[in-house]
Amino acid sequence: MARILAMDAGTTGVTALVVDEAGAVLSRGYREFPQHFPRPGWVEHDPDEIWTTVLTACADALAAAGTAPTGVAAVGITNQRETVVVWDRATMRPLSRAIVWQDRRTAADCDALRDAGHADLIRERTGLVVDAYFSGTKLAWLLRHDDDVRAAADRGTLAFGTVDSWVVARLTGGQVHATDPSNASRTMLFDIIRGAWSDEMCALLDVPPAVLPQVHPSAGTFGTTHPEAFFGAAAPITGVAGDQQAALFGQGCWRPGMSKNTYGTGSFVLLNTGTRPAASQRLLTTVAWDLGDGLVYALEGSIFATGATVQWLRDGLGVIATAAETEALADSVPDTGDVYFVPAFAGLGAPHWDPYARGTVVGLTRGTTAAHLARAAVEAMAFQTRDVVDAMTVDGGVALDELRVDGGASVMDLLCQFQADVLGVPVARPTVAETTALGAGFLAGLGAGVWSSTEELTSVWRLDRRFTPAIDPAERDARLARWRDAVARSRGWARP
Repeated sequence: MARILAMDAGTTGVTALVVDEAGAVLSRGYREFPQHFPRPGWVEHDPDEIWTTVLTACADALAAAGTAPTGVAAVGITNQRETVVVWDRATMRPLSRAIVWQDRRTAADCDALRDAGHADLIRERTGLVVDAYFSGTKLAWLLRHDDDVRAAADRGTLAFGTVDSWVVARLTGGQVHATDPSNASRTMLFDIIRGAWSDEMCALLDVPPAVLPQVHPSAGTFGTTHPEAFFGAAAPITGVAGDQQAALFGQGCWRPGMSKNTYGTGSFVLLNTGTRPAASQRLLTTVAWDLGDGLVYALEGSIFATGATVQWLRDGLGVIATAAETEALADSVPDTGDVYFVPAFAGLGAPHWDPYARGTVVGLTRGTTAAHLARAAVEAMAFQTRDVVDAMTVDGGVALDELRVDGGASVMDLLCQFQADVLGVPVARPTVAETTALGAGFLAGLGAGVWSSTEELTSVWRLDRRFTPAIDPAERDARLARWRDAVARSRGWARP
Protein backbone atom coordinates (compact mmCIF):
# COMPACT_ATOMS: atom_id res chain seq x y z
CA MET A 1 0.00 0.00 0.00
CA ALA A 2 1.35 3.44 -0.95
CA ARG A 3 2.64 5.62 1.88
CA ILE A 4 2.78 9.39 1.49
CA LEU A 5 4.85 11.56 3.84
CA ALA A 6 3.32 15.02 4.22
CA MET A 7 5.06 17.75 6.19
CA ASP A 8 3.74 21.11 7.34
CA ALA A 9 6.59 23.47 8.23
CA GLY A 10 4.52 25.98 10.17
CA THR A 11 5.29 29.13 12.13
CA THR A 12 5.97 27.55 15.51
CA GLY A 13 6.61 23.91 14.65
CA VAL A 14 6.59 21.14 12.08
CA THR A 15 3.85 18.52 11.71
CA ALA A 16 4.50 15.37 9.69
CA LEU A 17 1.80 12.88 8.67
CA VAL A 18 2.01 9.47 7.06
CA VAL A 19 -1.03 9.03 4.81
CA ASP A 20 -2.13 5.88 3.00
CA GLU A 21 -3.71 5.57 -0.43
CA ALA A 22 -7.19 5.66 1.12
CA GLY A 23 -6.38 9.12 2.50
CA ALA A 24 -6.26 7.87 6.09
CA VAL A 25 -3.73 9.39 8.49
CA LEU A 26 -1.62 6.55 9.86
CA SER A 27 0.65 8.54 12.16
CA ARG A 28 1.76 11.99 13.23
CA GLY A 29 4.99 13.60 14.32
CA TYR A 30 5.24 17.11 15.76
CA ARG A 31 8.15 19.19 17.00
CA GLU A 32 8.39 22.89 17.85
CA PHE A 33 11.29 25.19 17.03
CA PRO A 34 12.34 28.47 18.70
CA GLN A 35 11.03 31.92 17.87
CA HIS A 36 13.37 34.91 17.93
CA PHE A 37 12.27 38.49 18.66
CA PRO A 38 15.39 40.66 18.40
CA ARG A 39 13.51 43.99 18.38
CA PRO A 40 9.93 45.15 18.84
CA GLY A 41 7.98 44.18 15.72
CA TRP A 42 10.72 41.86 14.45
CA VAL A 43 10.13 38.09 14.24
CA GLU A 44 12.83 35.68 13.06
CA HIS A 45 13.56 31.96 12.69
CA ASP A 46 16.83 30.10 12.31
CA PRO A 47 16.60 28.20 8.96
CA ASP A 48 18.83 25.41 10.29
CA GLU A 49 16.50 24.96 13.28
CA ILE A 50 13.56 24.66 10.86
CA TRP A 51 15.45 22.00 8.89
CA THR A 52 16.45 19.87 11.90
CA THR A 53 12.86 20.11 13.19
CA VAL A 54 11.56 18.89 9.80
CA LEU A 55 13.83 15.85 10.00
CA THR A 56 12.88 15.03 13.59
CA ALA A 57 9.13 15.37 13.00
CA CYS A 58 9.36 13.21 9.86
CA ALA A 59 11.40 10.56 11.67
CA ASP A 60 8.80 10.46 14.46
CA ALA A 61 5.91 10.05 12.00
CA LEU A 62 7.65 7.35 9.97
CA ALA A 63 8.58 5.40 13.09
CA ALA A 64 5.05 5.65 14.50
CA ALA A 65 3.62 4.31 11.23
CA GLY A 66 6.19 1.55 10.98
CA THR A 67 7.14 2.89 7.56
CA ALA A 68 10.72 2.77 6.35
CA PRO A 69 11.95 5.87 4.51
CA THR A 70 12.55 3.67 1.48
CA GLY A 71 8.82 2.85 1.52
CA VAL A 72 7.73 6.47 0.98
CA ALA A 73 5.99 6.73 -2.40
CA ALA A 74 5.71 10.53 -2.39
CA VAL A 75 6.67 13.54 -0.29
CA GLY A 76 4.41 16.56 0.09
CA ILE A 77 5.45 19.89 1.61
CA THR A 78 3.40 22.78 2.90
CA ASN A 79 4.71 25.75 4.79
CA GLN A 80 4.35 29.14 6.41
CA ARG A 81 4.24 31.19 3.24
CA GLU A 82 5.63 34.72 3.32
CA THR A 83 8.65 33.96 5.51
CA VAL A 84 11.92 34.75 3.71
CA VAL A 85 14.90 32.39 3.72
CA VAL A 86 18.18 33.25 1.95
CA TRP A 87 21.10 30.88 1.51
CA ASP A 88 24.23 30.35 -0.53
CA ARG A 89 23.67 27.88 -3.35
CA ALA A 90 27.27 26.68 -3.22
CA THR A 91 27.47 25.95 0.50
CA MET A 92 23.76 25.57 1.46
CA ARG A 93 24.56 27.86 4.39
CA PRO A 94 21.80 30.25 5.51
CA LEU A 95 23.03 33.83 5.14
CA SER A 96 20.76 35.32 7.79
CA ARG A 97 17.92 34.40 10.04
CA ALA A 98 14.62 33.94 8.24
CA ILE A 99 12.35 36.99 8.40
CA VAL A 100 8.94 35.65 9.43
CA TRP A 101 5.64 36.65 7.87
CA GLN A 102 4.62 38.35 11.14
CA ASP A 103 7.64 40.67 11.02
CA ARG A 104 6.81 44.38 10.60
CA ARG A 105 10.24 45.90 9.99
CA THR A 106 9.35 46.91 6.42
CA ALA A 107 6.16 48.79 7.31
CA ALA A 108 7.82 52.12 6.48
CA ASP A 109 9.06 50.73 3.16
CA CYS A 110 5.47 49.78 2.34
CA ASP A 111 4.33 53.27 3.27
CA ALA A 112 6.89 54.63 0.80
CA LEU A 113 5.61 52.35 -1.98
CA ARG A 114 2.05 53.53 -1.36
CA ASP A 115 3.10 57.18 -1.16
CA ALA A 116 4.92 56.80 -4.47
CA GLY A 117 1.68 55.62 -6.09
CA HIS A 118 2.60 51.96 -6.68
CA ALA A 119 -0.29 50.32 -4.78
CA ASP A 120 -2.60 49.92 -7.79
CA LEU A 121 0.15 48.45 -9.96
CA ILE A 122 1.15 45.98 -7.24
CA ARG A 123 -2.44 44.87 -6.75
CA GLU A 124 -2.99 44.53 -10.51
CA ARG A 125 0.11 42.41 -11.03
CA THR A 126 0.26 40.39 -7.81
CA GLY A 127 -3.25 40.46 -6.30
CA LEU A 128 -1.76 41.74 -3.05
CA VAL A 129 -2.08 44.85 -0.94
CA VAL A 130 1.09 46.72 -0.06
CA ASP A 131 1.94 45.34 3.36
CA ALA A 132 4.99 44.19 5.31
CA TYR A 133 3.32 40.76 5.52
CA PHE A 134 4.63 39.71 2.11
CA SER A 135 8.07 38.45 1.13
CA GLY A 136 9.20 41.00 -1.41
CA THR A 137 9.95 43.91 0.88
CA LYS A 138 11.62 41.55 3.37
CA LEU A 139 13.99 40.28 0.68
CA ALA A 140 14.66 43.85 -0.47
CA TRP A 141 15.45 44.81 3.14
CA LEU A 142 17.98 41.98 3.45
CA LEU A 143 19.63 42.97 0.18
CA ARG A 144 20.02 46.53 1.49
CA HIS A 145 21.02 45.82 5.08
CA ASP A 146 22.87 42.50 5.16
CA ASP A 147 26.36 42.54 3.64
CA ASP A 148 26.54 38.74 3.33
CA VAL A 149 23.26 38.65 1.41
CA ARG A 150 24.28 41.42 -0.94
CA ALA A 151 27.71 39.87 -1.52
CA ALA A 152 26.12 36.51 -2.43
CA ALA A 153 23.76 38.28 -4.83
CA ASP A 154 26.71 40.01 -6.46
CA ARG A 155 28.56 36.66 -6.76
CA GLY A 156 25.50 35.02 -8.28
CA THR A 157 25.23 32.41 -5.50
CA LEU A 158 22.29 33.87 -3.57
CA ALA A 159 19.15 31.74 -3.36
CA PHE A 160 15.90 33.19 -2.05
CA GLY A 161 12.89 31.16 -1.16
CA THR A 162 9.92 30.78 1.09
CA VAL A 163 10.21 27.91 3.57
CA ASP A 164 9.07 25.32 1.04
CA SER A 165 12.00 26.20 -1.24
CA TRP A 166 14.42 25.90 1.66
CA VAL A 167 13.06 22.46 2.63
CA VAL A 168 13.12 21.24 -0.99
CA ALA A 169 16.69 22.45 -1.37
CA ARG A 170 17.80 20.66 1.81
CA LEU A 171 15.92 17.46 0.97
CA THR A 172 17.53 17.31 -2.46
CA GLY A 173 21.03 18.07 -1.23
CA GLY A 174 20.99 21.49 -2.86
CA GLN A 175 20.12 20.15 -6.30
CA VAL A 176 16.70 21.82 -6.62
CA HIS A 177 15.71 25.48 -6.16
CA ALA A 178 11.96 25.52 -6.72
CA THR A 179 8.57 26.60 -5.45
CA ASP A 180 4.94 26.39 -6.60
CA PRO A 181 2.55 29.14 -7.77
CA SER A 182 0.67 29.33 -4.46
CA ASN A 183 3.84 30.27 -2.59
CA ALA A 184 5.17 32.43 -5.41
CA SER A 185 1.94 34.42 -5.39
CA ARG A 186 2.70 35.55 -1.82
CA THR A 187 6.00 37.26 -2.58
CA MET A 188 4.80 40.47 -4.30
CA LEU A 189 7.14 39.44 -7.12
CA PHE A 190 4.84 37.07 -9.07
CA ASP A 191 2.44 38.04 -11.86
CA ILE A 192 -0.65 36.00 -11.00
CA ILE A 193 -2.24 36.51 -14.42
CA ARG A 194 0.80 35.43 -16.46
CA GLY A 195 1.78 32.80 -13.88
CA ALA A 196 5.43 33.88 -13.90
CA TRP A 197 7.91 36.04 -12.01
CA SER A 198 7.42 39.70 -12.83
CA ASP A 199 10.47 41.63 -14.05
CA GLU A 200 8.45 44.78 -13.34
CA MET A 201 8.00 43.89 -9.67
CA CYS A 202 11.61 42.79 -9.33
CA ALA A 203 12.75 46.15 -10.69
CA LEU A 204 10.38 48.04 -8.40
CA LEU A 205 11.72 46.27 -5.30
CA ASP A 206 15.31 46.07 -6.59
CA VAL A 207 15.40 42.27 -6.43
CA PRO A 208 17.69 40.41 -8.90
CA PRO A 209 15.51 37.86 -10.77
CA ALA A 210 18.38 35.37 -10.70
CA VAL A 211 17.86 34.75 -6.96
CA LEU A 212 14.29 33.47 -7.46
CA PRO A 213 13.33 29.76 -7.55
CA GLN A 214 11.82 27.98 -10.53
CA VAL A 215 8.02 27.68 -10.35
CA HIS A 216 6.53 24.19 -10.83
CA PRO A 217 2.87 23.05 -10.65
CA SER A 218 1.70 22.33 -7.10
CA ALA A 219 1.18 18.65 -7.96
CA GLY A 220 4.03 17.30 -10.04
CA THR A 221 7.73 16.50 -9.95
CA PHE A 222 9.94 18.81 -7.91
CA GLY A 223 12.86 16.45 -7.49
CA THR A 224 14.04 13.46 -5.50
CA THR A 225 15.31 13.41 -1.96
CA HIS A 226 19.04 12.89 -1.62
CA PRO A 227 19.79 9.76 0.44
CA GLU A 228 22.32 11.62 2.57
CA ALA A 229 19.66 14.19 3.46
CA PHE A 230 16.62 11.93 3.84
CA PHE A 231 17.35 8.89 5.97
CA GLY A 232 19.17 7.03 3.19
CA ALA A 233 16.17 7.08 0.83
CA ALA A 234 15.48 8.58 -2.60
CA ALA A 235 11.78 9.55 -2.57
CA PRO A 236 9.97 11.73 -5.12
CA ILE A 237 8.84 15.19 -3.98
CA THR A 238 5.57 15.61 -5.86
CA GLY A 239 3.43 18.11 -3.96
CA VAL A 240 4.10 21.65 -2.70
CA ALA A 241 1.69 24.40 -1.63
CA GLY A 242 1.50 27.25 0.84
CA ASP A 243 -0.16 26.24 4.06
CA GLN A 244 -3.51 27.95 3.56
CA GLN A 245 -3.90 26.80 -0.02
CA ALA A 246 -2.97 23.29 1.14
CA ALA A 247 -5.67 23.51 3.82
CA LEU A 248 -8.23 24.63 1.21
CA PHE A 249 -7.25 21.59 -0.85
CA GLY A 250 -7.27 19.27 2.15
CA GLN A 251 -10.74 20.49 3.08
CA GLY A 252 -12.03 19.30 -0.26
CA CYS A 253 -12.86 22.84 -1.43
CA TRP A 254 -12.17 21.99 -5.06
CA ARG A 255 -15.22 23.74 -6.53
CA PRO A 256 -15.67 27.51 -6.91
CA GLY A 257 -17.70 28.94 -4.03
CA MET A 258 -16.38 26.55 -1.37
CA SER A 259 -14.54 28.11 1.59
CA LYS A 260 -12.57 27.25 4.69
CA ASN A 261 -10.97 28.89 7.70
CA THR A 262 -7.82 27.59 9.35
CA TYR A 263 -7.21 28.61 12.96
CA GLY A 264 -3.44 28.42 13.26
CA THR A 265 -0.99 30.98 14.59
CA GLY A 266 -3.15 33.32 12.55
CA SER A 267 -6.45 32.61 10.83
CA PHE A 268 -6.90 32.40 7.10
CA VAL A 269 -10.23 32.38 5.30
CA LEU A 270 -10.06 31.25 1.67
CA LEU A 271 -12.77 31.14 -0.99
CA ASN A 272 -12.20 29.13 -4.16
CA THR A 273 -13.00 31.37 -7.15
CA GLY A 274 -11.96 28.86 -9.83
CA THR A 275 -10.06 29.96 -12.91
CA ARG A 276 -11.26 33.54 -12.43
CA PRO A 277 -9.16 35.82 -10.21
CA ALA A 278 -11.64 37.97 -8.25
CA ALA A 279 -10.50 41.55 -7.64
CA SER A 280 -10.81 43.02 -4.15
CA GLN A 281 -9.68 46.18 -2.42
CA ARG A 282 -9.70 44.59 1.05
CA LEU A 283 -8.80 40.96 0.48
CA LEU A 284 -5.99 39.20 -1.34
CA THR A 285 -6.36 37.64 -4.75
CA THR A 286 -4.07 34.65 -4.62
CA VAL A 287 -3.21 31.48 -6.50
CA ALA A 288 -4.81 28.46 -4.85
CA TRP A 289 -2.93 25.77 -6.78
CA ASP A 290 -1.96 24.43 -10.17
CA LEU A 291 -2.56 20.73 -10.79
CA GLY A 292 -0.79 20.94 -14.12
CA ASP A 293 -3.75 22.23 -16.11
CA GLY A 294 -3.64 25.92 -15.20
CA LEU A 295 -3.96 28.23 -12.24
CA VAL A 296 -6.89 28.07 -9.82
CA TYR A 297 -7.48 31.21 -7.75
CA ALA A 298 -8.83 32.11 -4.34
CA LEU A 299 -9.84 35.16 -2.36
CA GLU A 300 -8.12 35.25 1.00
CA GLY A 301 -8.55 37.13 4.22
CA SER A 302 -5.48 36.91 6.43
CA ILE A 303 -5.90 37.38 10.18
CA PHE A 304 -2.58 37.80 11.94
CA ALA A 305 -3.26 36.53 15.47
CA THR A 306 -5.52 33.74 16.69
CA GLY A 307 -3.45 30.85 18.02
CA ALA A 308 -0.78 33.44 18.79
CA THR A 309 -3.29 34.92 21.22
CA VAL A 310 -3.52 31.64 23.10
CA GLN A 311 0.27 31.46 23.18
CA TRP A 312 0.32 34.94 24.72
CA LEU A 313 -2.20 33.90 27.38
CA ARG A 314 0.11 30.97 28.16
CA ASP A 315 3.60 32.44 27.79
CA GLY A 316 3.03 36.16 28.30
CA LEU A 317 0.44 36.22 31.09
CA GLY A 318 0.68 32.72 32.54
CA VAL A 319 -3.11 32.43 32.92
CA ILE A 320 -2.99 28.95 31.37
CA ALA A 321 -0.27 26.31 31.53
CA THR A 322 -1.11 24.67 28.21
CA ALA A 323 -3.11 25.73 25.16
CA ALA A 324 -5.50 22.82 25.79
CA GLU A 325 -6.73 24.58 28.96
CA THR A 326 -8.13 27.54 27.03
CA GLU A 327 -11.59 26.17 26.31
CA ALA A 328 -12.29 24.98 29.84
CA LEU A 329 -11.21 28.32 31.29
CA ALA A 330 -13.22 30.32 28.73
CA ASP A 331 -16.27 28.09 29.21
CA SER A 332 -16.22 28.57 32.99
CA VAL A 333 -17.97 31.94 32.56
CA PRO A 334 -21.21 32.51 30.59
CA ASP A 335 -19.86 35.53 28.71
CA THR A 336 -16.93 37.96 28.59
CA GLY A 337 -18.45 40.44 31.01
CA ASP A 338 -18.45 42.99 28.18
CA VAL A 339 -14.68 42.59 27.70
CA TYR A 340 -13.42 42.73 24.10
CA PHE A 341 -9.90 41.74 23.13
CA VAL A 342 -8.41 42.85 19.79
CA PRO A 343 -5.20 40.77 19.40
CA ALA A 344 -3.40 43.15 17.04
CA PHE A 345 0.05 42.20 18.35
CA ALA A 346 1.61 42.70 14.90
CA GLY A 347 -1.00 45.01 13.40
CA LEU A 348 -4.30 44.09 11.79
CA GLY A 349 -4.58 42.09 8.57
CA ALA A 350 -7.67 41.80 6.39
CA PRO A 351 -9.90 43.64 5.94
CA HIS A 352 -8.23 46.57 7.78
CA TRP A 353 -4.54 46.28 6.79
CA ASP A 354 -3.30 48.50 9.59
CA PRO A 355 0.34 47.69 10.50
CA TYR A 356 0.19 50.29 13.27
CA ALA A 357 -2.73 48.76 15.18
CA ARG A 358 -1.78 47.14 18.47
CA GLY A 359 -3.34 44.66 20.87
CA THR A 360 -6.18 46.21 22.85
CA VAL A 361 -8.39 45.02 25.70
CA VAL A 362 -11.42 47.17 26.52
CA GLY A 363 -14.14 46.82 29.13
CA LEU A 364 -11.99 45.73 32.08
CA THR A 365 -13.49 46.11 35.55
CA ARG A 366 -12.45 44.86 39.00
CA GLY A 367 -14.74 41.92 38.34
CA THR A 368 -12.82 40.82 35.24
CA THR A 369 -11.05 37.49 35.67
CA ALA A 370 -8.63 35.40 33.64
CA ALA A 371 -11.65 33.40 32.46
CA HIS A 372 -13.28 36.51 30.97
CA LEU A 373 -10.05 37.36 29.16
CA ALA A 374 -9.73 33.80 27.84
CA ARG A 375 -13.31 33.87 26.56
CA ALA A 376 -12.71 37.26 24.93
CA ALA A 377 -9.65 35.78 23.21
CA VAL A 378 -11.70 32.87 21.85
CA GLU A 379 -14.49 35.16 20.70
CA ALA A 380 -11.96 37.46 18.98
CA MET A 381 -11.07 34.57 16.66
CA ALA A 382 -14.68 34.38 15.53
CA PHE A 383 -15.22 38.14 15.30
CA GLN A 384 -12.14 38.59 13.12
CA THR A 385 -13.37 35.80 10.85
CA ARG A 386 -16.77 37.51 10.51
CA ASP A 387 -15.06 40.75 9.42
CA VAL A 388 -13.22 38.87 6.67
CA VAL A 389 -16.28 36.90 5.53
CA ASP A 390 -18.29 40.11 5.21
CA ALA A 391 -15.66 41.54 2.86
CA MET A 392 -15.39 38.24 0.99
CA THR A 393 -19.15 38.02 0.41
CA VAL A 394 -19.24 41.49 -1.10
CA ASP A 395 -16.04 41.34 -3.13
CA GLY A 396 -16.36 37.72 -4.25
CA GLY A 397 -20.03 38.04 -5.10
CA VAL A 398 -20.75 34.72 -3.36
CA ALA A 399 -23.04 34.26 -0.36
CA LEU A 400 -21.51 31.88 2.16
CA ASP A 401 -23.73 28.93 3.02
CA GLU A 402 -21.15 26.98 5.06
CA LEU A 403 -17.68 27.47 6.48
CA ARG A 404 -15.35 24.48 6.82
CA VAL A 405 -12.89 24.89 9.68
CA ASP A 406 -9.64 23.28 10.70
CA GLY A 407 -6.44 24.00 12.59
CA GLY A 408 -5.56 23.62 16.24
CA ALA A 409 -8.25 25.87 17.74
CA SER A 410 -11.04 24.19 15.75
CA VAL A 411 -11.06 21.40 18.34
CA MET A 412 -12.84 23.86 20.67
CA ASP A 413 -16.60 23.35 20.50
CA LEU A 414 -16.99 26.75 22.18
CA LEU A 415 -15.19 28.47 19.30
CA CYS A 416 -17.00 26.57 16.54
CA GLN A 417 -20.41 27.27 18.05
CA PHE A 418 -19.65 30.96 18.56
CA GLN A 419 -18.29 31.12 15.01
CA ALA A 420 -21.57 29.77 13.67
CA ASP A 421 -23.49 32.21 15.87
CA VAL A 422 -21.46 35.20 14.67
CA LEU A 423 -21.58 34.22 10.99
CA GLY A 424 -25.21 33.12 10.92
CA VAL A 425 -24.30 30.04 8.82
CA PRO A 426 -23.30 26.48 9.76
CA VAL A 427 -19.70 25.65 10.59
CA ALA A 428 -18.47 22.20 9.50
CA ARG A 429 -15.52 20.55 11.27
CA PRO A 430 -13.88 17.51 9.64
CA THR A 431 -12.64 14.44 11.45
CA VAL A 432 -9.05 15.35 10.55
CA ALA A 433 -8.25 18.83 11.89
CA GLU A 434 -4.76 18.92 10.37
CA THR A 435 -6.00 19.50 6.84
CA THR A 436 -2.97 21.63 5.99
CA ALA A 437 -0.56 18.69 6.06
CA LEU A 438 -3.30 16.45 4.65
CA GLY A 439 -3.67 18.80 1.67
CA ALA A 440 0.06 18.54 1.00
CA GLY A 441 -0.34 14.77 1.11
CA PHE A 442 -3.24 14.89 -1.35
CA LEU A 443 -1.22 17.06 -3.76
CA ALA A 444 1.78 14.74 -3.48
CA GLY A 445 -0.42 11.71 -4.12
CA LEU A 446 -1.89 13.35 -7.22
CA GLY A 447 1.58 14.35 -8.39
CA ALA A 448 2.86 10.79 -7.94
CA GLY A 449 -0.15 9.13 -9.54
CA VAL A 450 -1.45 7.56 -6.33
CA TRP A 451 -4.76 9.25 -7.23
CA SER A 452 -5.68 10.27 -10.75
CA SER A 453 -8.03 13.17 -9.93
CA THR A 454 -9.76 15.06 -7.13
CA GLU A 455 -12.89 13.00 -7.82
CA GLU A 456 -11.09 10.03 -6.27
CA LEU A 457 -10.63 12.08 -3.10
CA THR A 458 -14.23 13.22 -2.65
CA SER A 459 -15.05 10.45 -0.19
CA VAL A 460 -11.97 11.14 1.92
CA TRP A 461 -13.26 14.34 3.56
CA ARG A 462 -15.39 13.28 6.53
CA LEU A 463 -17.56 15.42 8.80
CA ASP A 464 -16.95 15.31 12.54
CA ARG A 465 -19.62 17.81 13.61
CA ARG A 466 -21.76 20.58 12.16
CA PHE A 467 -22.47 23.63 14.34
CA THR A 468 -25.60 25.63 13.53
CA PRO A 469 -26.35 29.23 14.61
CA ALA A 470 -28.18 29.45 17.94
CA ILE A 471 -27.97 33.14 18.82
CA ASP A 472 -30.70 35.76 18.52
CA PRO A 473 -29.92 37.97 15.48
CA ALA A 474 -30.41 41.15 17.51
CA GLU A 475 -27.86 39.98 20.06
CA ARG A 476 -25.46 39.07 17.25
CA ASP A 477 -25.72 42.55 15.76
CA ALA A 478 -25.17 44.19 19.14
CA ARG A 479 -22.08 42.10 19.85
CA LEU A 480 -20.67 42.84 16.38
CA ALA A 481 -21.15 46.58 16.89
CA ARG A 482 -19.34 46.38 20.22
CA TRP A 483 -16.49 44.40 18.62
CA ARG A 484 -16.06 46.91 15.82
CA ASP A 485 -15.90 49.73 18.34
CA ALA A 486 -13.04 47.89 20.06
CA VAL A 487 -11.25 47.42 16.73
CA ALA A 488 -11.52 51.13 16.00
CA ARG A 489 -9.83 51.88 19.34
CA SER A 490 -6.89 49.62 18.50
CA ARG A 491 -6.05 51.22 15.17
CA GLY A 492 -3.07 53.46 14.48
CA TRP A 493 -1.65 53.13 17.99
CA ALA A 494 1.99 52.55 16.92
CA ARG A 495 2.06 55.09 14.09
CA PRO A 496 5.22 57.22 14.35
